[in-house]
Amino acid sequence: MLALTSTAVLAAILPFVAAQVPPTPSSWPHDYPGKPSGDYSPAWQSYFEVKEPLPNVDFPLPHSFAGNIGVNRPGHPNNTLFFWALEKENGSLTVGADERSDVPWGIWLNGGPGSSSMLGFIYENGPVRIGADGSASPNNYSWDRVADYIWIDQPVGTGWSTTDSDGYVHDEDEMGRDFMGFLGNLVKVFPSLKTRPLYLTGESYSGTYIPYIMKTYFGLDDPPVNIVKFAIGDGTVGSEATCELLPTVTTLQTYPQLIGYDPEVFEWFREQEHLCGFDLNLTYPQDGHFTDLQIVPPTDPNRAGFVGLAKRQTAFTSLMRLAIGGSAHVPTGTHSVRAIEERAKLGRRSANAIAGSADVAGLYQSGGRVAVAKRDLSLRANGTIDPWYGCFLFDEMIEYALNYSYPWNIKGNSATWEGFDVYQIPDALDPESPIDGSAFFNDPQMRAGLHAPTSKDWTSSIIYPFLGDPVNGEDPSVEPMAFLDDLAANASAHNVSVVLYSGNDDSLISHRGTEVIIQNTTFGGIQGFTRKPSTPWYDDAGDLAGVVHQERNWTYILIEGVGHLVGYNSPPRAFTLLREFILGNNATGLVTEVDGKVDVAGGEDASLAVDAIPGTSGIYIGSVTTQSTVEYPSATIAAWESYIATATATLIASSDKGVDAAANVAARHHAMGTTMVFAAASLVVCLLVFA
Repeated sequence: MLALTSTAVLAAILPFVAAQVPPTPSSWPHDYPGKPSGDYSPAWQSYFEVKEPLPNVDFPLPHSFAGNIGVNRPGHPNNTLFFWALEKENGSLTVGADERSDVPWGIWLNGGPGSSSMLGFIYENGPVRIGADGSASPNNYSWDRVADYIWIDQPVGTGWSTTDSDGYVHDEDEMGRDFMGFLGNLVKVFPSLKTRPLYLTGESYSGTYIPYIMKTYFGLDDPPVNIVKFAIGDGTVGSEATCELLPTVTTLQTYPQLIGYDPEVFEWFREQEHLCGFDLNLTYPQDGHFTDLQIVPPTDPNRAGFVGLAKRQTAFTSLMRLAIGGSAHVPTGTHSVRAIEERAKLGRRSANAIAGSADVAGLYQSGGRVAVAKRDLSLRANGTIDPWYGCFLFDEMIEYALNYSYPWNIKGNSATWEGFDVYQIPDALDPESPIDGSAFFNDPQMRAGLHAPTSKDWTSSIIYPFLGDPVNGEDPSVEPMAFLDDLAANASAHNVSVVLYSGNDDSLISHRGTEVIIQNTTFGGIQGFTRKPSTPWYDDAGDLAGVVHQERNWTYILIEGVGHLVGYNSPPRAFTLLREFILGNNATGLVTEVDGKVDVAGGEDASLAVDAIPGTSGIYIGSVTTQSTVEYPSATIAAWESYIATATATLIASSDKGVDAAANVAARHHAMGTTMVFAAASLVVCLLVFA
């Protein structure tokens, strides 16, 4: 496919793209029989109780309550948030105000902005697991098995939450006020929740939501609830440069398959990283705050349109658009973010449109051998920032893989990014297993059983229309990293603990960005951690699950074998994470000092004290389910490991990490796969199979 590189073409499409302001439909809660009159109170418990069997669920569910509760925003009585609350034990939510005062409860938020937390309920950490065929099965790792848990659609207008046309939030500060208003009414219905310890959890764009919620919470003289800890997974706490662009080389170290294990290409990316100022030096503790990262735009004249649209059209903004799964408007699956952002309009380079194809070695057959496509770096402006990409290294990495690296280059599209899963690198399924609960939630019996609105259909995600930006509807709020020092100081003063966790296979919000955010934040009087995270933690099966580190009420957890959606990729590991490190007080990785002697619970493993832990050796391919696993030849991998051991000290070698993770992915997709070695003969077969 030829990329649209004509400036005239870009000029023609730019007004069309810029004019796509998200719609603002009105919606309102439905009054079901038995609705109490007057203010919220325990009398509403019976109204919200889920009493009837739910369609397509042929297994028992915990006792639960669901419906819409107002946010108390003046002038907007239809502004409500939808919730589904599950009891750990029958009656545990309905006890009196002074009972169970020390028993924890939790809240889960998905991101977007504009994604429904009901997606988490049916795909990640709720009691229902929707399969690729749309059938429901029980999730034995549901988080309500550890505590009373509530999934909430927010901001207003998301999922089954409702709002007037002019009631969508203007910015994140208004979102925080709405959320506190909702909680104030929630505790009127369930009085014990006002004083019980609350654990606020979420992922993805909740990395923006939760800090703003906490900012609002700390500003209240009498907050409606008692938050004791907040936990953010693969979250958008930092800037685009910090979360998405800066970690690119770390991602390549984790998955060198993205560049075909090619040292020359890796050195190119390292040089670009340095030229862009992304090669930050993390020290423990950190010596001074990092300077603001600047994103140098492309300078190639054919990329003039990209400069103006860069922030709107990058994958980081795509993450804001659709944190998980599809919606009624776009193809389902995590790749659907590409459809929303319409990257084909950006004039992106494909393998057939670079310098008249002079920059492409291409796939060819000679003497019975097949050569791997490779970008000819000698034709690039080495020693300077790439004029085509500027410092958008994340874009360059993905498009390199889609143009040149197997298996992504077989069916992937570098113009739209279809065929590359930014959320879980080793998942190259095409199509992916669908993620969309519309059929499940919009069943009339389900809607009535959950007391959901009839004024709107449930959708997994919308492009959220922030009213604070009347032109494009973009979130005008500054990223939380800008006020994280103040937030950390308030957390320390109120004895609120912080957990940040990351999936090792996530490329969009990489763990490297989270580590930079931590080292750039002062908490407990010290900037960042004082020791590099290197303590192993293990899942319930006894397998190494990643790295954990804890200091001064801050916890960082790296989870191996999972991507952006931890609960989706591995419900067991997400469950262990919740039980041990979020709700629990597992001390593994905790740094203490007695009489000048530092101790780290669980010890420190030098092989884990690295910037990048290798991912799986196999890349999973197939349609909806994993049908085979692609691995490069052992000689190629050995040559890479020899190179990387001398080129950088930040990568550890591992020969067996791919085995367990491969089994995990195969089990997740309910498919048994065979291993396909990427050699000359097999590539010919693959070209035929995927033609």
